[in-house]
Amino acid sequence: MNEAGLITLSYQVDGLIRQEMVGTVTEVGSKVTKCQVGDTVGMGCLCGSCRTCEQCKNDVETYCAELKMTYLSVYYDGTPTQGGYSNERAADEHFIINWPENLPLAAGAPLLCGGASVYSPMKYYGLDKPGTHLGIVGLGGLGHVAVKFAKAFWLKVTVIGTSPSKRDEAINQLGADNFLVSHDLEAMKAAR
Repeated sequence: MNEAGLITLSYQVDGLIRQEMVGTVTEVGSKVTKCQVGDTVGMGCLCGSCRTCEQCKNDVETYCAELKMTYLSVYYDGTPTQGGYSNERAADEHFIINWPENLPLAAGAPLLCGGASVYSPMKYYGLDKPGTHLGIVGLGGLGHVAVKFAKAFWLKVTVIGTSPSKRDEAINQLGADNFLVSHDLEAMKAAR
């Protein structure tokens, strides 16, 4: 583990197995600056990339030809990555985050995948400016997280769903400003 910028972490999230991981740093490379042994860190579905191509330089590592996923990939040392199914994982420090002490591991770990899936495009496309209108299609796992992020950014949120029964949840529990049923053509036209 003397490679610059690499860390090894071990993890167990309340017995839950998943692709996003939170664990304790057990080794650090000689040039690691982001964390130290004993720190709690999180890692989403990416654990490495070339860090030199145009995509990496523009923070869109998911398009890197050398991308290393935390699961179903082969890491630099030749070992297969197995996500949360393994007991430990090496990672480039660029792909880890220091974990807040007050955030429960099991509650926060899904933010490393589903949370990133909605947060990243919102930031990338400038949908984080107060007062901006945002439509969220579907109120499943990602839709829930998208509404929460959007409201944290002070956006005007309209949820579009297929089930009228989700209206109360969208508006009264999650704070959406409006709810449209996708097969109500008149309401959809009026919302334009």
